[in-house]
Amino acid sequence: QVQLVESGGGLVQAGGSLRLSCAASRSRFTIIRINAMGWFRQPPGKQREFVARISSIGTTNYPDSVKGRFTISRDNAKNTVYLQMNSLKPEDTAVYYCNANTTDGRNYWGQGAQVTVSS
Repeated sequence: QVQLVESGGGLVQAGGSLRLSCAASRSRFTIIRINAMGWFRQPPGKQREFVARISSIGTTNYPDSVKGRFTISRDNAKNTVYLQMNSLKPEDTAVYYCNANTTDGRNYWGQGAQVTVSS
């Protein structure tokens, strides 16, 4: 079992920056490890969409909508993933969800963090 706890959401003006963090916790007695981690978002009235992904060795992927503005990183020692969001736009307004895949093939989600970008 893995728990994901997000922090860092909030309200920011267009052009501003925010950093989201997601800390993963698991039982010290498990041999299960975390593979890829990532971020998804769900804008108001829309479906959840992919934002960023980072593999266990640091390979990253982004959709065109955030490429060049968002940066995903991770600290494996802390089991924490970060999302640095720069040049934010009103259309980035959404609930942002942390995601983690584990070595036993399971998929976990955080509780969500609200990001609101005002124009």
